[in-house]
Formats: sequence, C-alpha cells, structure tokens
Amino acid sequence: MRLPFLLAALCAVSACAPPAQVSKSDPRAEVGVGFGTGSSGLGLGGSGGSSLARDFMDLTFAMESGRRLEVFSRFEGPITVGMTGAVPASAPRDLGALIGRLSTEAGIDIAPSTTGQATITVEFANRAELRRLAPMAACFVVPGVSSLGEYRRLRGSDAVDWALVTRRTRAAIFIPADTSPQEIRDCLHEELAQALGPLNDLYRLPNSVFNDDNFHSVLTSFDMTILRATYAPQLASGMTREEVAARLPGILGGTALPDTVVPGPWVQSIEAALGRAGGVEARRAAAERALSIAQQQGWQDNRLAFSHFAVARLWAGSDPGRALTEFDNAAAIYAGLPGGQIQIAHIDMQRAAMALAGGQNDAALRLVDKAIPIVRSHENAALLATLMLIKAEALERSGDPAAAAALRLDSQVWARYGFGPDSVVKARMRDIAIVANRAANG
Repeated sequence: MRLPFLLAALCAVSACAPPAQVSKSDPRAEVGVGFGTGSSGLGLGGSGGSSLARDFMDLTFAMESGRRLEVFSRFEGPITVGMTGAVPASAPRDLGALIGRLSTEAGIDIAPSTTGQATITVEFANRAELRRLAPMAACFVVPGVSSLGEYRRLRGSDAVDWALVTRRTRAAIFIPADTSPQEIRDCLHEELAQALGPLNDLYRLPNSVFNDDNFHSVLTSFDMTILRATYAPQLASGMTREEVAARLPGILGGTALPDTVVPGPWVQSIEAALGRAGGVEARRAAAERALSIAQQQGWQDNRLAFSHFAVARLWAGSDPGRALTEFDNAAAIYAGLPGGQIQIAHIDMQRAAMALAGGQNDAALRLVDKAIPIVRSHENAALLATLMLIKAEALERSGDPAAAAALRLDSQVWARYGFGPDSVVKARMRDIAIVANRAANG
C-alpha cells in the first residue's frame, strides 16, 4: 500500500505519491521519460551481515498487518508475467524494464508471458472498482488467482490468504488504469516485488520500497539483494522460520537475529499522521506522538528521521520555524543512513518551497539544484517536475522570465508522467505559483 503524501508547503502538491486521477493524458506523452534502463546504481543500504539477515527474516516472516508467518514461500521454476484489462500505454515499457532488472540484478528466472497463461497476472481496472475491494490500498497483490473476477469469487476464503500459502503458484496484481504513469510504475515495482518475495514493509529501512514512507519509487539494490536471497538455491518453499534462519549465513553472511518488534502505537501514530482521516490538528498530534515514541525508544534510524519529517510536514503551513527545525533534524539523521540522499532531496524540496514563499529566491535555487541530480537518479518524475517548477518560479522572481519559461516547458514531460493529465499538471503549476506569490504579496 502506498500512503499519500500531501506537501503542506505546496498547498497539496504531491511529489511522493500523486493523488488519483479520473482520466489519463495522451498516451503518446506517457511513454518514455528518459530515466534510462534501471536503478542498479542505488546503494545497497543496511550494514550487511547480521543486519541484512535480520531484515530478510523480518520482511519474509510477517505481513504488513503484523501477522506472523511460519512458512517460507516463493515461486519454484520459471516465472512469467502478463498484463490484462485496460493496459495503459506506459505499462508495457515500464514492466519490461522491471522484468529485465529482476532477471539481471536479482537472478530470478522471470520473463514476459508469450501465451495467454501467466504465473503472475497484472490486471488494470478502474480505481473506484479497486477501492471497493481494498479501500486503503493504491494497488495490491493476491495469491492463487489470475483475475479480478476470480478474486471476487474467492475473496475472504483460505484460497487467497497469504498466511496459508506454502508454495506460490499463481498471483494477480491489481492496479488502477486511471492514474498517472508514475503511480502505475511504482505499483508495478512494489507489488511485483511482493508477489515474488517479502510481504512485509519495515519503516526502519532507509533504502527500500519495502517501506510505507514512500520515499523510494523503484526497487533499490537493497531490494534486489533481498529478492536474490529469496530465490537462492539453498532455500525452498515450505521451509520453516528456523530452517531459513539456519541457511541465511551462507547466503547473506552474519546470523539471523531475533525479530525487531516495532511498538504498535508508533506505527498507528505515523499512519494516522500520514492518512486522510481526521483534521490537521489530529494529524499533528499523531505525528508528535510518533516522534515522542521514537525518541523514548532511543532509535537513531529511519523511524526517528521519518517522525521528524512527519512533524515538519504538518507544521510547514502554519509554523515555518518549527517545520524548518524538524526538517533539519530529519535531514541530519538521513545524512548518516545508507541511501538517505533521496529523503534529503524530498526535504530540500520542502525547504525550497518555503524559501520561495519567503522571497528567498537564491536559497530556493540552491536547494533545487542540489536535489535535482539525486531525484533524477532515483527516477521520481513527480518530484523532479515539482523541483523544476519551483526553480522556474524562483527564476521568474529573480528577473529571468525567459529561463523560467524554458524550464517550465522542459518540465512538462516529467510532469505528465508524474502527475497524469494536463489538467492536473496545470493545477500543480498554479499551486506552486501561489506559493511564490506569498512573498510578492507580503
């Protein structure tokens, strides 16, 4: 599940997970945004050895709900992936690139389906239809089925209960067709990875899509390492937790340490802070609770940093001083974490928006120029377009309207991929212009 991020400083411009759209832009504008063929250069994350083995165990033997799993499962033999439904024009290219990475980086025997039958089926459907089945999820994966109709018939039965799966034979991924190309790609990465491997997300991981903080849009090298271990020849479906733990030192090094238990109140608080339910005061209170719990636990990892980030984001619109302090606190922690550059880039976007609102155009330009190369390497088109639009406003207000106009034009291909139809792109441009106008209007 990909939780929504509302960028308070940008008046609900979303850079991490663009909100759902009811229409899609011209397919010709959706295919190919020039990121290249993959993100194999993204850092591994973690510290290897025992930490990596512990991460594998915690990801593999639990579900996002916290439900404990006792049996290891995976696909055995070659895997094929097919698409059905209202397939968006951008999906074949993005799925092909993803399958290529899973084959080369994770060593998985996986290929596009060339027949009507596929091991894993990706079905595209109307977002409203999918939300009736999974209200809190942008997209989701189900075992033991190959279509939405089959899932409807079996919903609630043991046949589609991940906890009862001992060997994976079929799975279906359900993704809204009526959303932005980037959200479709992000769903492909996260849900295909979970169809193949871990079913859990861990907030402590700084460099992984197996984390509901949504900072990472595509599978990282850490994720590929976890998936490579999942399909190591030393493991097999049906193994117990203890059997897998005994074999991990020969696969990942170190030892499989005991599970790390994250206090339920912290998870509940951080998800309440990020969710749609409740007013801003309730969400701020939830973020403050999450921060307090993280500090009481003595954490110095991604969970503490993300708690600071959540507090900052919710205060950005009404108390910029407090927000900047919390953004700084988060950035200081992320700077010491493997793969923390993309989190800092998100923070720099927030800082740049606040600088723009305060009339500090030079500061906004410096922050944007620092963040853009990192965001480009992490393939986040929505965030890249947002940064470019902030820079264009800063250039406009610094007396260079020609450069601003050229940059707005250059941002369009990224914005259409990241946000979807032109109407949404124009709304984002207006939101950022409103932020810039705050300085002009005092």
